[in-house]
Amino acid sequence: METFLVLASTLCISMGVFLGITGAIGIFRMPNFFARLHAASVTDSGCAFMLLFGLMLQSGFTLATIKLCFILLFFLISSPTAAHALAKTALSCGAQPTSSPREER
Repeated sequence: METFLVLASTLCISMGVFLGITGAIGIFRMPNFFARLHAASVTDSGCAFMLLFGLMLQSGFTLATIKLCFILLFFLISSPTAAHALAKTALSCGAQPTSSPREER
């Protein structure tokens, strides 16, 4: 059972790191603000969930697990809210989403 928990937590943490790196690459590769915001916000929620879930598996059922649950809940509420606020502010400041080259054809 211990080996399974270590393997599962390592897999979750590795997937979280992969999502974080993918989001960082997406920020640099996307052409405009809204595409970058989308790449960052989608991978941010998944990255936080996978990393914190992997840490919960490693810590067992302790007070640390309860604290990690509260941190996860905070991230899952605040991250999409922050992305929405950034997009709404950009729209109100005059930034317009542009279409991708595929849509123009």
